[in-house]
Amino acid sequence: MKFQLTSLFLLISISTYGQNLLQHVNPMIGTGGHGHTYPGATVPFGMVQLSPDTRIDGSWDGCSGYHYDDNTIYGFSHTHLNGTGCTDYGDIMLMPTMGEPTLNPKEYSSTFSHAKEKATAGFYSVKLDKHNIDVALTSSTRVGFHQYTFNNSGKANIILDLNHRDKLLQGEVRIVNSKTIEILRRSEAWAKDQYVFARIEFSQPMQINKIRNNNAAQATSTDKLFTGTQLALSFSKSVSKGDKIWVKVALSPTGHEGAKLNMGEISGWNFNKVKEDAEKLWDQQLAKIQITETNTDKLAIFYTALYHTMVQPNIAQDIDGKYRGRDNKIHKAEGFDYYSVFSLWDTFRGAHPLYTLIEKKRTTDFINTFLKQYEQGGRLPVWELASNETDCMIGYHSVSVMADAMAKGIKGFDYEKAFEAAKHSAMLDHLGLEAYKRQGFISMDDEHESVSKTVEYAYDDWCIAQMALILNKKDDYDYFMKRSQSWKNVFDWNTGFMRPKKNGGWDKPFDPREVNNNFTEGNSWHYSFFVPQDIPGMIEAYGGAEKFEAKLDEMFNSESKTTGREQVDVTGLIGQYAHGNEPSHHMTYLYNYIGKPEKTANRINYILNEFYKNTPDGLIGNEDCGQMSAWYVLSSMGIYAVTPGKAGWSTTEPYFKTIKVQLNENKVDYIDKTRTGDYLQYFGLEEFQKKPHQDSWQPIIPVPVIEAKSKSFKEKIEISILYNKLDFLDDQKSLKAYYRMDNNKTFQLYEKPFIIDETSKIEAYLAPDFMATSDTISATFFKKPNNYSIDIKSKYNPQYHAGGAEGLLDGINGTTNWRKGDWQGYQGQDFEATVDLQSEKTITECNSTFLQDSRSWILMPTKVEYYVSTDNVNFTLAGTIDNTLDPAETENTVTNFGVKLNSAIKAKYVKIKAYNYGKLPEWHQGAGGDAFIFIDEITIK
Repeated sequence: MKFQLTSLFLLISISTYGQNLLQHVNPMIGTGGHGHTYPGATVPFGMVQLSPDTRIDGSWDGCSGYHYDDNTIYGFSHTHLNGTGCTDYGDIMLMPTMGEPTLNPKEYSSTFSHAKEKATAGFYSVKLDKHNIDVALTSSTRVGFHQYTFNNSGKANIILDLNHRDKLLQGEVRIVNSKTIEILRRSEAWAKDQYVFARIEFSQPMQINKIRNNNAAQATSTDKLFTGTQLALSFSKSVSKGDKIWVKVALSPTGHEGAKLNMGEISGWNFNKVKEDAEKLWDQQLAKIQITETNTDKLAIFYTALYHTMVQPNIAQDIDGKYRGRDNKIHKAEGFDYYSVFSLWDTFRGAHPLYTLIEKKRTTDFINTFLKQYEQGGRLPVWELASNETDCMIGYHSVSVMADAMAKGIKGFDYEKAFEAAKHSAMLDHLGLEAYKRQGFISMDDEHESVSKTVEYAYDDWCIAQMALILNKKDDYDYFMKRSQSWKNVFDWNTGFMRPKKNGGWDKPFDPREVNNNFTEGNSWHYSFFVPQDIPGMIEAYGGAEKFEAKLDEMFNSESKTTGREQVDVTGLIGQYAHGNEPSHHMTYLYNYIGKPEKTANRINYILNEFYKNTPDGLIGNEDCGQMSAWYVLSSMGIYAVTPGKAGWSTTEPYFKTIKVQLNENKVDYIDKTRTGDYLQYFGLEEFQKKPHQDSWQPIIPVPVIEAKSKSFKEKIEISILYNKLDFLDDQKSLKAYYRMDNNKTFQLYEKPFIIDETSKIEAYLAPDFMATSDTISATFFKKPNNYSIDIKSKYNPQYHAGGAEGLLDGINGTTNWRKGDWQGYQGQDFEATVDLQSEKTITECNSTFLQDSRSWILMPTKVEYYVSTDNVNFTLAGTIDNTLDPAETENTVTNFGVKLNSAIKAKYVKIKAYNYGKLPEWHQGAGGDAFIFIDEITIK
């Protein structure tokens, strides 16, 4: 059954608003479990997110600063992230106290009870138990408004701690007068260099009564300027029981003048008026989608989900349009608004398509922001935060947002500039792109997360091709359509999975359930259906509709358990489908493409009912800047953008009886559950005219597979070249493989497996008789430098095996990018192994290399010892090397622990012992966890 979307054109009167829809918003949804949301006060897409912080330790479940399981508040800061998996923000923290002030967070913090806490759209309040203080918070776009009610008489203090949460690079507090201060907070966390300027105004004169800073000069309460990388102050005033103090905090990314200008958003001290204004903004915003529903929980879930899609991206310019660009210079936005916080790997899938329906102006603003970041920073944003590129996650999904807007006819940005920026992103050589362009896929040898990057780059390239099509750029269209088929080079027709490749062949062993570094936050199940740009081609690759349906069924019906490393993002499992993380979000809709919409409807109805609740732990995974909620909003409407970049929507049965969607100020569309018939492809959007060359591209020939037992060998090794049958070729016999060795000029026909006995580079490609060849792939096989063997006493983590024990003696050195699989990892144990030299030899030197990436729990051994023996029973200590690298060093580092023997020693066996760091220290975000030792090559001379 299909459901109709009917269009009505009408003028929207003011009565559209005032629906009091904000009463249904429950900001506590997602603050528990792993939702990572915050409950505080903000307005739609506002610069300020004024919210309590219950965590200052950088823990994963404290990414937003607040977790529902906690009972201690450290303060109220003005910037927060909504549902991310990395920690940042928490800028300009204030905390009211009473009595003798302290600047120690453990002492100025206070317990609280959820029974005395309230959160609504644009408002938050709580009672602080320690000193019986009632806190109420609201905000405008750029100004946070605090109301403190002191229920006891005495000395009231307001703590300002600039060392709250992330690392303070530069702190300044300037005293303008007894009621006004100016602040610069420059910090480092996920965003490496973030600037926040603030202007604080107190409703009553306040006096400085305590200072903490590390400036060389001794600070006093009469100073007008305080600076340092340690900086906190307490401001005090005597109060009577019931007295109130109001505080306004205006933020700016540009400077003190910007903050002063932004303070103009709130005049006077009427807290209730500001709260009402915030609520009006939310009521107008939420009225963009109105549903018919009587169940209060369903109303709360829907409108909180819609709310969560509207708290970011965040306006990042002053009232006069000035903003801090990616070049760290101040610019002025002309004709658009500049935004920040773009979690594009998440939000390109659902949130941004939703914005094309109800936020067309903001969609153009987002894209114009992208283009300014391209001009000022050299490339489009990947995961932008506070005008910093974090380079988190993968792909270049800005192009998806731009292509989707162009396909839907949304104007207001320069299409030619957008295409230029998109093409630029695709032609870079970083993050595996050089290999991707050269050979049509990324292998483990080239880059970690190689499978995920290959398939997501392929989708992005299809988006660029659609942009080229709209702009009538035939050559670019053909080029990027070819690249968009690159997924075929990592798809194994025999197993029906996207698989990692290593050294020209499939990596082994292979378990599609295994979460490892070949995939981004997932496993092969989560990526084997990511071909949104060519769903018919994907179905064909699986063997047709029936086999494709069986594969989807297998995924949903498999055991809900992954193998490999524990990935906290992989939640909400239905079989191997993981709704708690974004790569799975389109999969339920794939049944639509094989004529089984009832299976789509059943799965979606289950997810809507089971994975979204009106409770603090009501989200099955991270909110991820609105994507988790956007899926709910769209799916409950009965639509989803399986392929952003196409104007159409995949549809299913709407969850609510009627849904009214305000597309712009003049138009409303209705989705009516009671109507049946053909559904419209899109809401009131004009699809571009197809160009004559749209179907001029040809299917690619996937690359062959170079097969061998291992990458290294002792004496000789057999090499085979394998390839899949191609259904689109009428004559399978016309497909032939060609290869050459060691850069010989000519390729020869491959007819049967062959033997090599020296280190060799093999190149190969496929070519049918009548069309273009595949890309050329290569593999290098190394003859080992000796015939040594090794007996490892320790047990390496199966995730980090480096090809097994012989990988430590193969003469191939790992790089600082340990995720490529060249290192062996040992967690919570020392490393011990004995090398058998096969005969007694004179030894002058012993070496072994270790890696440190402290952010990933990998630390250098505390020391390495070498022992020698002639009989493998009695060993003599030959040398010890102590570690000299600071465990807190975050730069990935490779260190050789080598010892030169004072005199030549005769031995047949060499034992290596490397001592594990042990439990991670208190300063580490994984404090108390077991450290890893990562070792690669052992050499003995």
